[in-house]
Amino acid sequence: MSNTDDSKPQGLSYYPWWLDKLADNVTGNGSFIDNGPIQGPEAVHSVVTAARGLYEFQDFTYTGDYGDNGFIEEYTTRVKGETLHVVVTVARNAAGECEQLVVNHRPRNAMLLFSREMHKKFAGTPLADHFLADES
Repeated sequence: MSNTDDSKPQGLSYYPWWLDKLADNVTGNGSFIDNGPIQGPEAVHSVVTAARGLYEFQDFTYTGDYGDNGFIEEYTTRVKGETLHVVVTVARNAAGECEQLVVNHRPRNAMLLFSREMHKKFAGTPLADHFLADES
C-alpha cells in the first residue's frame, strides 16, 4: 500500500481492502462506539458498510502500511452537513487479515451526531446498543 495523492481525492470510490479480509475474531472500536467493541466479521462488516453509507464523500490524505502488521487510513468526510476528520488503524494477524479495527472521528460534536445516525441505521437490532440513542 502507498500514500494517496492529496490532489486526487478518492471520494466514495475507495474500497478498503481489509473489509473483505476480516479475521474470525476481529473487533471494531472507535470514538463513536459505546458499550464495548463490535465483535465478529459479520458485525464489523455491517457497521463499516453502514458508516460508509452515511458519508457524503471521503477525501483521503493518507493510506498506507505502518510497522510490520499495521495499516492506516486518514480522511475527511461529512455526515448530515457536519465535517468529520477520521483516522482508521488496522492491525493485521499473521495471515494478513484485519484482526483489530479502530476508527476515530473528530470533532466531538460531529462524532456524537455520527453515532446517533448509526443508532438509527441499526434500530431494532442488537448492534444499535453500540451507538448513542439520543442527544444526551
